Formats: sequence, structure tokens, C-alpha cells
Amino acid sequence: MNRIFISLIPLWILIVILLAGCSEFQRQPSTEKEQDETEVATSSETNLIEKQSVAKEESLETVILSKEQNSIETRVNELIAKMTLEEKIGQLVVVGFPSKQVDSHIQTMIEKYKVGGVILYDRNMESPHQVAQLTRNLQKLSINNKLKIPLMISVDQEGGQIVRMKHKLAPKPSQQELGEKVAVYKTNLRTGNELKEMGITVNYAPVLDLSATDNRSFGMDPKKAERFGSEAIKGLNDAGITATLKHFPGHGRSEIDPHFESSSVDADQLDLENKDIYPFKKNIEEIDHQQFFVMVTHIKYPAYDKKNPASISPVIIKELLREKLGYKGLVVTDDLEMGAVNKYFTYKDLGYSAVAAGNDVLLVCHTFESQKQVIDGIREAVETNKLTEERIDESVRRILTYKLGS
Repeated sequence: MNRIFISLIPLWILIVILLAGCSEFQRQPSTEKEQDETEVATSSETNLIEKQSVAKEESLETVILSKEQNSIETRVNELIAKMTLEEKIGQLVVVGFPSKQVDSHIQTMIEKYKVGGVILYDRNMESPHQVAQLTRNLQKLSINNKLKIPLMISVDQEGGQIVRMKHKLAPKPSQQELGEKVAVYKTNLRTGNELKEMGITVNYAPVLDLSATDNRSFGMDPKKAERFGSEAIKGLNDAGITATLKHFPGHGRSEIDPHFESSSVDADQLDLENKDIYPFKKNIEEIDHQQFFVMVTHIKYPAYDKKNPASISPVIIKELLREKLGYKGLVVTDDLEMGAVNKYFTYKDLGYSAVAAGNDVLLVCHTFESQKQVIDGIREAVETNKLTEERIDESVRRILTYKLGS
């Protein structure tokens, strides 16, 4: 019966059936080895597709970042082209004022002198809610200016004795205590979140000075100071706050408080670079320079500059920090109203000298007249050709790039 059935099937149908069976047979691996080879080939193809996909995503991200950077650069150039000399100089100055609300002092500094930033102290701070309202009002004043450039709002929130609004915020131990407990990242993240909620954008911390006795320090070990410094930066950054490495090139060897008097660190360059400067150097090498500032101390380092304190020394700022260490971010002076410098220089000279030395941001933290004199000193230096407007533009470009990219 089967033979009769087969004989009745047309020949061309039999050929099609046979060919289909051969094709299917060829598609199936005949051995375990062939099956493994097929699986490897399939896996390789999948990996290749995944790698190509990742490469495309990375390429797209690079393009987006490049476009964003180009957009920021274009916007910065447009702003600088529109700015008067007074507006440019104002961007270089961060000021303090005495009240817990907007007063005539800070209003004049923002509206007339176009200052680029504000630093807050306990005298300005009553509660997180009050500070948040104050920073909003300060930003409104700045945004109402013609160029609508936001303020850099900053604070010293180191820990230990250097804490603002101590009884209204979470406790922050000194760096010495944090180094012992190894809770640096978590503590700075918490601090950063508190500052962010109050409208503060910059914290002048961590301290990288090496000291066995100063509780502001992480200790004497340069590698430990570098490691904990990087954790502090990351904690603040993860909360959206810019950190500040201070006090370059490290004043832990000095027993004299620069708030009151000048002093010198008598160590040679090799010793300083292997110890005091090491924590700064490593963080500069390993972290994006847009994530932190570097604050320069008022102490003297005769191994580099026998005449000038670090804060107004072109050798220390331009040659050491900028050229040798390769730092591209914002350089900030310590407060120019400190005794280490204001006893020996006029405020006009300090303003001019600090900018000429390579600083981008000048802190003048207390009195209206001092702030005015610093600003006037920079302006007069440009008008008398002691300082070029191109040098001012260089710092303004860094400041605006930071502000627009934050």
C-alpha cells in the first residue's frame, strides 16, 4: 500500500521534500563540537553587537558633552563681550556682610559693584529656612542685573570649631576626629545636602594642611590627607556642592594664625613637595578640576618666593600650582582682611597683586570699605596699565565657565 502511495506522488514533489530535508539537516549541528562552535559564534556576535551599542552610546555621550561644552564656551564669550570692566572685576570678588537679611551693604555690592559671590557666617544665619530665603533673595538681586549672572554663595563648613549654625544643623566633627572614625565621605555628603537645601553652592573645605596638633587637619600622613581629602570632595560633590582644597601649599608647619600675623615656612622645595604639597598634587591629578577650588594661604614660603606671601606670589600660583601641578580650575585667596596681609599691604595693593599673581577669586569677608578698596585697586591697576584687561578676562572666563557648567 505504501509503495502504491509513493508511486502516485509526482516526482517533482518528492524532489522538493528531499531537498528540504537536506537543508534542515545541514542547519542542525551534527555533533556536540559543532553545537558548541555555533553557540560560541552566536555569543561572539551578541558581544560584538553589545560592544557596538556601548560604543555608540559613549560616542553619543561624547558628542552631547562636546556640544554642551561648546554651548557654554559660546555663552561665556558672548557674556564677556558684553561686560564692562567694572562688571568683569566684580565677578572676581566674593564678599561678606553683617546681616541676616539683605541690607544696604550687600545690596550695593551686588547692584553697583556687581560682585560675583557672597560668603556667609553665623552673623548671617539663624535657621535653615531663614538662610534659604536669604540666598534666594541674594540670587534675585544678582539675576536682576543686566547680565543675569548667578552668585557663587559660599561658606566655611569644615567641622569641629569651624562650623556655621552649629546648633541648627547635624553635628560635624573636626577633620582630626573624622580621620580617626573613617566617616569622611558620609559626613561630607550629609553636610553637602544641608548646604544645598539652603542655597549654598561652595564650601571652603576640606583642609589638607598636615599637622599633628591642629584638629582642622587629617594628621601628618600626606597619603592619608590625600585619601580623606578626596572622600570629602566626593561627599560634597555628590550633594551638588563644590569643594575647596586649602590652604595651598599647606601651612600645617606654621604655629602662627594668619588671621592675626604673617609667618614663614622654612622648608626646602623637595621636602614641601614630598609632604605638604602631596595631598594637593594627587587630588589635582585624579579629580576633575571643575569639582573643586584651590585656596591659597597668606603664609610665606621662601623656598619658592622670598618676598611675597603665597596668596600674592606669581611663583607659587602661576609656576607651581598652574604650570608644575597642572591645575586648571579656580584659585581663591584666603580672606584678604586677615592680619597676615592687611598689616603689610593696602587693600588697593592687595586687590591688584592678588589678580596679578594669578588668583581668580578674591575673598574680602567683612567690611564694605575694604571690599570697595580691593575693587578700586584692580580697576586702577587696569587703567594705569599695571594690569591688562586680558588678565581680568582670563579669570572671568574661568568663573563663568564654572557657573554656567554647575
